[in-house]
Amino acid sequence: MNNFIYENKTKVYFGKGCMKEYLTSILRGYSRNVLLAYGGGSVKRNGVYDEVMGYLSDAGKTVTEFSGIMSNPTYEKVQEGAKLARENEVNLILAVGGGSVIDCCKIVSAQAKTERDIWEMEFDCRTYPTEFIPMIAIVTASGTGAEMNNGAVITNEERKLKAGMLGAQADIAMIDPTYALSLPMRQVLSGAFDTLSHCMETYFGKPGSGNLSDEINETIMRLVIRNIRVLLKDEGNMNARSELAWASSMAENGILKIGKVTDFECHQMEHQLGAYTDCNHGAGLAVLHPVYYRHIYQSGLPKFARFAEVVWGISSEDKTEEELAKSGIEALASFIREIGLPTTLRELGVNEDTDLKAIADSCNCVAGAYKKMTHEEILEIFKECY
Repeated sequence: MNNFIYENKTKVYFGKGCMKEYLTSILRGYSRNVLLAYGGGSVKRNGVYDEVMGYLSDAGKTVTEFSGIMSNPTYEKVQEGAKLARENEVNLILAVGGGSVIDCCKIVSAQAKTERDIWEMEFDCRTYPTEFIPMIAIVTASGTGAEMNNGAVITNEERKLKAGMLGAQADIAMIDPTYALSLPMRQVLSGAFDTLSHCMETYFGKPGSGNLSDEINETIMRLVIRNIRVLLKDEGNMNARSELAWASSMAENGILKIGKVTDFECHQMEHQLGAYTDCNHGAGLAVLHPVYYRHIYQSGLPKFARFAEVVWGISSEDKTEEELAKSGIEALASFIREIGLPTTLRELGVNEDTDLKAIADSCNCVAGAYKKMTHEEILEIFKECY
């Protein structure tokens, strides 16, 4: 295991009714002006908005609403939120939603505290914000794990880039799995696959085996797979939903990355696919992962073989290491079909006249935990995904 420093500042309140029990008293510890951020209106339809507004009123807060945050939040939307926060002298951001709302608010929190353009600051100058408006995340959809880290994925439409940025990390996260009951099952499954993807992206890194982070990871991957299958048979199973909600946080709170070098190359590819097509993130990952792994597995053969055996329960008897590794990738592909997520770009809704070369050429080719991809190889992967 490599050397590491680990800290996580987010205090988590988890479970049914956690907001009702704790939020009013928590809000009293913050100053008066609150930016209430949410997405396209589902929080109003499912009653969460009214519930939150009641607690804000009880705590004597002045509320500015920041609504309409889209599923792939744009840099323009970040600037809109930062402007609102400055103009209304906001002291606290309350992000109510899934990963997109929380990600957007992380960068709003940072941008509102500086006159510099935060995109240029991070990507051109390689400097990062140090001042933030405090933030509380109320999680209504799980999968991204955004509630326990300071990373955010933002789409700069002008530059045609969808990229990771660093912003605020929530002081507090409130995770009530019952809030996701109103979501379409396809959205729930897509989010759960995003959790599995985060686990896999971390797992297939360095060192290759024999470390605690990876063995915790294997347990979480098996749990995610098992509980997705439970939900396929029983959509209202709250134990399965609770397990998936906490697995989402565990996949991205840094625990699985301790002592690891990872590259998240499949995410890099999906981000640019999303920048050009606005596709659903988890569904895009479902299309890309098996094809990507068929391209790189020989560079990490022992780990892919272990993935097949430990995560998917495939026997190594009468199999070479390569055969075992390939069987694990095919088990993943079969699972994606089983849960009804798309397996091709065509099923994802990506038009055949989409400029795949432009997308591939815009992808960030990172150093690579196993294999450094080229833009030409990424283009081949996109083509094979049709």
